[in-house]
Amino acid sequence: MKSLKNTVQLIQLSNRAKGMNFKIILILLCGILFGKVYAQKIEVLNFATFHMTYTPDAHKVKFNEKDDKNKKETYKIAKMLAEFKPTIICVEVLPTKNEELNAGYRSFKEIKDYTPKYGGEIALIAYEIGKMTGVNKIYGIDEQQTAAYNYNIGNELENQVDSITSKKYNASILKEFMAAENLSVLEKLKLFNRKATFQKFINLNADILTHNSTKGNFEGADEASKFYRRNLRIFSNLNQIPVNNDDRIFILMGATHSACLDEFMQRSPKYQLVDIENYLK
Repeated sequence: MKSLKNTVQLIQLSNRAKGMNFKIILILLCGILFGKVYAQKIEVLNFATFHMTYTPDAHKVKFNEKDDKNKKETYKIAKMLAEFKPTIICVEVLPTKNEELNAGYRSFKEIKDYTPKYGGEIALIAYEIGKMTGVNKIYGIDEQQTAAYNYNIGNELENQVDSITSKKYNASILKEFMAAENLSVLEKLKLFNRKATFQKFINLNADILTHNSTKGNFEGADEASKFYRRNLRIFSNLNQIPVNNDDRIFILMGATHSACLDEFMQRSPKYQLVDIENYLK
């Protein structure tokens, strides 16, 4: 009887050992696969800009896209960024406009002095980089269906619990950005692409709104959630572009969208952000 009991115990120990071995093997395999995923991350140059043509945005940077000095300066900037050698370029245009976007891009490459429909930063930077590096197609990744939200709610909402914090913060940040108006285009774009500036753009457009509410309600937070939803959809549009391990992605967006994409891609298993300072000199 004792012998039978010992045999049963040995079988149980053996099964446990097998189970442990299986778990160890599974963990090791996951580690190897996880490592391969990270080894194959796609490099991304996520470039923030101000809009260089008409924009309905409340906060604008003064810029004349037809001014020769501005054209020369943005061309130099495009040459710097082209050193990244992208294979894919993404811009702030709806994906449904891709055919029109690329028709203009083809004409831009083939016809001297062509005036594209998509002007501003798209023509001055994205089209120029594409032409310099031989990129075949440009992708729009914008999203407009959920774009509308009231970032001015702090000035409109009555009986707020805290009507001071957002107003003081917004005034200080806008004053800071106004002081940058006299910078050159290059210096403005360097400022826009700093990590600290990214945080200010997100705070100004979304997080600070959480201070705007009436007692027991979430008016400001609900508006901020619309902002995040749009940017998550933009990120989803990016994720729907077919890529391979050899691709290098250049993204040109308004600075606040770039700031959000920077946050999303820092946590992504698919992308590896490249430091803008390596190119914007």
